[in-house]
Amino acid sequence: MNILVTGGGGFLGQSICRLLIARGYRVSSFSRQAHPALDMIGVTQIHGDLANAEAVRAACASRDAVFHNAAKAGAWGAYADYHCANVIGTQNVLDACRAQGIARLVYTSTPSVTHRAGHAVEGGNEIDTPYGDPFRAAYPTTKAIAERAVLAANGVTLATIALRPRLIWGPGDPHLLPGLVARARAGRLRLIDGGGNRIDTTYVDNAAQAHVDAFDHLWPGSACSGKAYFISNGEPRPLRDIVNALLCAADAPQVSASIPYRLAYGIGAACELAWRSLPLRGEPPLTRFLAEQLATPHWYDISAAERDFGYHPRISLDEGFSRLAQ
Repeated sequence: MNILVTGGGGFLGQSICRLLIARGYRVSSFSRQAHPALDMIGVTQIHGDLANAEAVRAACASRDAVFHNAAKAGAWGAYADYHCANVIGTQNVLDACRAQGIARLVYTSTPSVTHRAGHAVEGGNEIDTPYGDPFRAAYPTTKAIAERAVLAANGVTLATIALRPRLIWGPGDPHLLPGLVARARAGRLRLIDGGGNRIDTTYVDNAAQAHVDAFDHLWPGSACSGKAYFISNGEPRPLRDIVNALLCAADAPQVSASIPYRLAYGIGAACELAWRSLPLRGEPPLTRFLAEQLATPHWYDISAAERDFGYHPRISLDEGFSRLAQ
Protein backbone atom coordinates (compact mmCIF):
# COMPACT_ATOMS: atom_id res chain seq x y z
CA MET A 1 0.00 0.00 0.00
CA ASN A 2 1.44 3.35 -1.10
CA ILE A 3 -0.05 6.34 0.74
CA LEU A 4 0.43 10.12 0.55
CA VAL A 5 -0.15 12.29 3.63
CA THR A 6 -0.35 16.01 2.95
CA GLY A 7 1.01 17.95 5.90
CA GLY A 8 2.71 14.82 7.20
CA GLY A 9 5.20 16.91 9.15
CA GLY A 10 2.52 18.58 11.24
CA PHE A 11 1.39 17.60 14.73
CA LEU A 12 -1.46 15.33 13.65
CA GLY A 13 0.22 14.45 10.34
CA GLN A 14 3.21 12.88 12.07
CA SER A 15 0.94 10.75 14.25
CA ILE A 16 -0.94 9.51 11.18
CA CYS A 17 2.35 8.74 9.43
CA ARG A 18 3.60 6.72 12.41
CA LEU A 19 0.46 4.58 12.45
CA LEU A 20 0.67 3.93 8.71
CA ILE A 21 4.38 3.09 8.85
CA ALA A 22 3.72 0.67 11.71
CA ARG A 23 1.40 -1.22 9.36
CA GLY A 24 4.16 -1.66 6.83
CA TYR A 25 2.77 0.83 4.30
CA ARG A 26 4.99 2.97 2.11
CA VAL A 27 4.26 6.52 3.25
CA SER A 28 5.14 9.85 1.66
CA SER A 29 4.53 13.34 3.00
CA PHE A 30 3.80 16.42 0.91
CA SER A 31 4.69 19.71 2.60
CA ARG A 32 6.52 22.95 2.00
CA GLN A 33 9.51 22.20 4.23
CA ALA A 34 11.62 19.32 5.47
CA HIS A 35 10.85 17.58 8.77
CA PRO A 36 13.72 15.52 10.25
CA ALA A 37 11.26 13.59 12.43
CA LEU A 38 9.75 12.06 9.28
CA ASP A 39 13.16 10.90 8.04
CA MET A 40 13.65 9.11 11.35
CA ILE A 41 10.52 6.96 10.90
CA GLY A 42 11.04 6.23 7.20
CA VAL A 43 8.62 8.64 5.55
CA THR A 44 9.58 9.86 2.08
CA GLN A 45 9.32 13.64 1.90
CA ILE A 46 8.08 15.55 -1.13
CA HIS A 47 8.32 19.32 -0.97
CA GLY A 48 5.83 21.61 -2.65
CA ASP A 49 2.88 23.94 -2.24
CA LEU A 50 -0.75 22.78 -2.24
CA ALA A 51 -1.59 25.75 -4.45
CA ASN A 52 0.65 24.29 -7.19
CA ALA A 53 -1.64 21.90 -9.06
CA GLU A 54 1.18 20.23 -11.00
CA ALA A 55 3.21 19.60 -7.85
CA VAL A 56 0.20 18.05 -6.12
CA ARG A 57 -0.57 15.87 -9.13
CA ALA A 58 3.02 14.63 -9.28
CA ALA A 59 2.99 13.85 -5.55
CA CYS A 60 -0.17 11.78 -5.99
CA ALA A 61 1.27 9.65 -8.78
CA SER A 62 1.24 5.89 -8.05
CA ARG A 63 -0.55 6.35 -4.70
CA ASP A 64 -3.30 4.05 -3.51
CA ALA A 65 -4.81 6.58 -1.08
CA VAL A 66 -4.40 10.13 0.22
CA PHE A 67 -4.77 11.53 3.72
CA HIS A 68 -5.31 15.26 3.14
CA ASN A 69 -4.26 16.74 6.47
CA ALA A 70 -2.49 19.95 5.42
CA ALA A 71 -4.26 23.25 5.99
CA LYS A 72 -3.73 26.82 7.08
CA ALA A 73 -5.17 27.07 10.59
CA GLY A 74 -5.62 29.96 13.01
CA ALA A 75 -8.06 32.61 14.10
CA TRP A 76 -6.51 35.49 12.21
CA GLY A 77 -5.02 36.34 8.83
CA ALA A 78 -5.83 37.42 5.30
CA TYR A 79 -8.73 35.55 3.73
CA ALA A 80 -6.78 35.11 0.49
CA ASP A 81 -4.08 33.12 2.28
CA TYR A 82 -6.63 30.77 3.86
CA HIS A 83 -8.51 30.40 0.57
CA CYS A 84 -5.33 29.55 -1.31
CA ALA A 85 -4.26 26.82 1.12
CA ASN A 86 -7.60 25.39 2.19
CA VAL A 87 -9.88 25.80 -0.84
CA ILE A 88 -7.56 25.83 -3.85
CA GLY A 89 -5.21 23.35 -2.18
CA THR A 90 -8.05 20.91 -1.47
CA GLN A 91 -9.41 21.26 -5.00
CA ASN A 92 -5.95 20.47 -6.34
CA VAL A 93 -5.85 17.33 -4.19
CA LEU A 94 -9.26 16.25 -5.47
CA ASP A 95 -8.26 16.89 -9.09
CA ALA A 96 -5.03 14.95 -8.58
CA CYS A 97 -6.88 12.00 -7.03
CA ARG A 98 -9.16 11.81 -10.07
CA ALA A 99 -6.30 12.22 -12.54
CA GLN A 100 -4.17 9.55 -10.85
CA GLY A 101 -6.98 7.06 -10.27
CA ILE A 102 -6.75 7.18 -6.48
CA ALA A 103 -9.68 5.36 -4.85
CA ARG A 104 -9.69 6.69 -1.26
CA LEU A 105 -9.33 10.16 0.28
CA VAL A 106 -9.48 10.85 4.04
CA TYR A 107 -9.83 14.58 4.69
CA THR A 108 -9.10 16.36 7.99
CA SER A 109 -11.81 18.93 8.61
CA THR A 110 -12.83 20.71 11.84
CA PRO A 111 -15.96 21.14 14.00
CA SER A 112 -15.50 24.87 13.41
CA VAL A 113 -17.32 24.43 10.10
CA THR A 114 -20.52 24.21 12.21
CA HIS A 115 -19.76 27.20 14.45
CA ARG A 116 -22.61 29.69 14.82
CA ALA A 117 -22.18 32.88 16.81
CA GLY A 118 -23.76 32.57 20.25
CA HIS A 119 -25.02 29.02 19.67
CA ALA A 120 -24.09 26.29 22.12
CA VAL A 121 -23.56 22.74 20.83
CA GLU A 122 -24.30 20.06 23.42
CA GLY A 123 -24.23 16.52 22.10
CA GLY A 124 -24.52 17.73 18.51
CA ASN A 125 -24.52 15.10 15.78
CA GLU A 126 -23.73 15.26 12.09
CA ILE A 127 -27.39 15.34 11.00
CA ASP A 128 -28.74 17.99 13.34
CA THR A 129 -25.71 20.30 13.39
CA PRO A 130 -25.66 22.38 10.17
CA TYR A 131 -22.81 24.35 8.68
CA GLY A 132 -22.27 27.72 10.31
CA ASP A 133 -23.33 30.94 8.62
CA PRO A 134 -21.96 33.55 8.73
CA PHE A 135 -18.46 32.85 9.99
CA ARG A 136 -16.33 35.45 11.77
CA ALA A 137 -12.97 34.04 10.66
CA ALA A 138 -11.35 32.89 7.43
CA TYR A 139 -10.35 29.48 8.79
CA PRO A 140 -13.85 28.01 9.35
CA THR A 141 -15.13 29.75 6.22
CA THR A 142 -12.56 28.12 3.95
CA LYS A 143 -12.62 24.76 5.72
CA ALA A 144 -16.40 24.59 5.22
CA ILE A 145 -15.98 25.26 1.50
CA ALA A 146 -13.29 22.59 1.28
CA GLU A 147 -15.27 20.01 3.25
CA ARG A 148 -18.29 20.46 1.00
CA ALA A 149 -16.06 19.94 -2.05
CA VAL A 150 -14.56 16.77 -0.59
CA LEU A 151 -17.94 15.24 0.21
CA ALA A 152 -19.36 16.25 -3.19
CA ALA A 153 -16.44 14.46 -4.88
CA ASN A 154 -17.45 11.11 -3.41
CA GLY A 155 -18.49 8.67 -6.11
CA VAL A 156 -18.03 5.28 -7.73
CA THR A 157 -14.30 5.74 -8.42
CA LEU A 158 -13.24 7.97 -5.51
CA ALA A 159 -14.51 7.40 -1.97
CA THR A 160 -14.12 10.41 0.34
CA ILE A 161 -14.69 11.07 4.03
CA ALA A 162 -14.25 14.17 6.23
CA LEU A 163 -13.24 13.93 9.89
CA ARG A 164 -13.78 16.78 12.35
CA PRO A 165 -11.42 16.27 15.33
CA ARG A 166 -12.03 18.74 18.15
CA LEU A 167 -9.07 20.61 19.73
CA ILE A 168 -6.18 18.18 19.29
CA TRP A 169 -3.49 18.11 21.98
CA GLY A 170 -0.76 15.85 23.36
CA PRO A 171 3.03 15.45 23.58
CA GLY A 172 4.76 17.47 20.89
CA ASP A 173 1.86 19.92 20.53
CA PRO A 174 3.37 23.03 18.87
CA HIS A 175 0.24 25.21 19.01
CA LEU A 176 -2.39 24.91 21.74
CA LEU A 177 -0.27 24.05 24.78
CA PRO A 178 2.69 26.43 24.19
CA GLY A 179 0.27 29.34 23.82
CA LEU A 180 -1.59 28.46 27.02
CA VAL A 181 1.62 28.00 28.98
CA ALA A 182 3.16 31.27 27.77
CA ARG A 183 0.07 33.26 28.71
CA ALA A 184 -0.30 31.54 32.07
CA ARG A 185 3.33 32.20 33.03
CA ALA A 186 2.99 35.82 31.94
CA GLY A 187 -0.20 36.24 33.99
CA ARG A 188 -2.23 37.05 30.87
CA LEU A 189 -4.55 34.05 30.76
CA ARG A 190 -8.23 34.51 31.62
CA LEU A 191 -11.32 32.34 31.56
CA ILE A 192 -14.58 33.70 30.17
CA ASP A 193 -17.64 33.63 32.43
CA GLY A 194 -15.80 31.28 34.79
CA GLY A 195 -14.99 28.64 32.16
CA GLY A 196 -17.82 26.37 33.23
CA ASN A 197 -18.91 25.63 29.67
CA ARG A 198 -18.28 21.99 28.70
CA ILE A 199 -16.10 21.30 25.67
CA ASP A 200 -14.66 18.36 23.78
CA THR A 201 -10.98 17.82 23.06
CA THR A 202 -9.06 15.04 21.32
CA TYR A 203 -5.81 13.39 22.37
CA VAL A 204 -3.57 13.35 19.31
CA ASP A 205 -3.17 9.56 19.12
CA ASN A 206 -6.96 9.16 19.18
CA ALA A 207 -7.32 11.68 16.35
CA ALA A 208 -4.75 9.78 14.29
CA GLN A 209 -6.41 6.44 15.05
CA ALA A 210 -9.75 7.85 13.85
CA HIS A 211 -8.17 8.62 10.48
CA VAL A 212 -6.80 5.10 10.12
CA ASP A 213 -10.09 3.54 11.29
CA ALA A 214 -11.95 5.59 8.68
CA PHE A 215 -9.46 4.55 6.00
CA ASP A 216 -9.97 0.88 6.84
CA HIS A 217 -13.73 1.16 6.25
CA LEU A 218 -13.68 3.53 3.28
CA TRP A 219 -14.48 2.37 -0.23
CA PRO A 220 -17.03 3.44 -2.86
CA GLY A 221 -20.51 2.75 -1.51
CA SER A 222 -19.39 2.05 2.07
CA ALA A 223 -21.41 3.31 5.04
CA CYS A 224 -18.97 6.15 5.74
CA SER A 225 -18.19 7.32 2.20
CA GLY A 226 -19.33 10.83 1.33
CA LYS A 227 -19.97 11.75 4.98
CA ALA A 228 -18.48 13.97 7.70
CA TYR A 229 -17.89 12.80 11.28
CA PHE A 230 -17.23 14.50 14.59
CA ILE A 231 -14.18 13.09 16.40
CA SER A 232 -13.22 13.66 20.04
CA ASN A 233 -12.27 11.89 23.25
CA GLY A 234 -15.97 11.61 24.06
CA GLU A 235 -15.37 13.10 27.53
CA PRO A 236 -16.76 16.65 27.61
CA ARG A 237 -15.55 18.61 30.63
CA PRO A 238 -15.68 22.26 31.78
CA LEU A 239 -13.22 24.35 29.84
CA ARG A 240 -11.51 25.50 33.06
CA ASP A 241 -10.83 21.86 34.01
CA ILE A 242 -9.31 21.08 30.61
CA VAL A 243 -7.15 24.21 30.61
CA ASN A 244 -5.89 23.68 34.16
CA ALA A 245 -5.16 19.99 33.55
CA LEU A 246 -3.04 20.95 30.54
CA LEU A 247 -1.26 23.66 32.53
CA CYS A 248 -0.65 21.24 35.40
CA ALA A 249 0.89 18.71 32.99
CA ALA A 250 3.25 21.44 31.77
CA ASP A 251 4.06 22.58 35.32
CA ALA A 252 2.56 26.01 34.57
CA PRO A 253 0.44 28.23 36.86
CA GLN A 254 -3.25 27.39 37.13
CA VAL A 255 -5.82 29.93 35.94
CA SER A 256 -8.86 31.09 37.92
CA ALA A 257 -9.27 34.72 36.91
CA SER A 258 -12.27 35.34 34.66
CA ILE A 259 -13.83 38.12 32.62
CA PRO A 260 -17.44 38.49 31.40
CA TYR A 261 -18.28 37.33 27.88
CA ARG A 262 -19.43 40.78 26.76
CA LEU A 263 -16.11 42.26 27.80
CA ALA A 264 -14.17 39.47 26.07
CA TYR A 265 -16.20 39.95 22.89
CA GLY A 266 -15.55 43.70 23.01
CA ILE A 267 -11.83 43.16 23.52
CA GLY A 268 -11.84 40.76 20.56
CA ALA A 269 -13.56 43.32 18.34
CA ALA A 270 -11.10 46.03 19.45
CA CYS A 271 -8.13 43.75 18.77
CA GLU A 272 -9.42 42.96 15.29
CA LEU A 273 -9.76 46.68 14.53
CA ALA A 274 -6.28 47.44 15.85
CA TRP A 275 -4.63 44.60 13.91
CA ARG A 276 -6.37 45.71 10.72
CA SER A 277 -5.57 49.41 11.18
CA LEU A 278 -2.02 49.27 12.56
CA PRO A 279 1.10 47.43 11.43
CA LEU A 280 0.95 44.95 14.31
CA ARG A 281 2.69 41.59 13.97
CA GLY A 282 1.36 38.13 14.67
CA GLU A 283 -2.17 37.24 15.72
CA PRO A 284 -4.26 39.36 18.10
CA PRO A 285 -4.53 37.91 21.62
CA LEU A 286 -8.32 37.67 21.24
CA THR A 287 -10.89 37.84 18.43
CA ARG A 288 -14.67 37.69 18.38
CA PHE A 289 -14.53 34.16 16.99
CA LEU A 290 -12.23 33.02 19.81
CA ALA A 291 -14.39 34.73 22.43
CA GLU A 292 -17.44 32.87 21.13
CA GLN A 293 -15.57 29.56 21.07
CA LEU A 294 -14.22 29.99 24.58
CA ALA A 295 -17.51 31.07 26.14
CA THR A 296 -20.03 28.54 24.80
CA PRO A 297 -20.44 24.77 25.27
CA HIS A 298 -19.12 22.76 22.32
CA TRP A 299 -19.26 18.98 22.59
CA TYR A 300 -20.37 16.38 20.10
CA ASP A 301 -21.91 12.95 19.74
CA ILE A 302 -19.28 10.60 18.27
CA SER A 303 -21.51 7.53 18.06
CA ALA A 304 -21.77 7.76 14.24
CA ALA A 305 -17.98 7.31 13.92
CA GLU A 306 -18.16 4.28 16.20
CA ARG A 307 -21.07 2.81 14.25
CA ASP A 308 -19.73 3.38 10.73
CA PHE A 309 -16.01 2.73 11.10
CA GLY A 310 -15.39 1.45 14.62
CA TYR A 311 -13.75 4.52 16.14
CA HIS A 312 -13.49 4.69 19.91
CA PRO A 313 -10.96 6.69 21.94
CA ARG A 314 -8.18 4.34 23.06
CA ILE A 315 -6.56 6.88 25.39
CA SER A 316 -8.65 8.66 28.04
CA LEU A 317 -8.21 12.31 28.94
CA ASP A 318 -6.60 11.47 32.27
CA GLU A 319 -4.17 9.04 30.67
CA GLY A 320 -3.39 11.67 28.06
CA PHE A 321 -2.67 14.29 30.72
CA SER A 322 -0.35 11.79 32.42
CA ARG A 323 1.52 11.10 29.18
CA LEU A 324 1.81 14.82 28.54
CA ALA A 325 3.29 15.41 31.99
CA GLN A 326 5.82 12.63 31.45
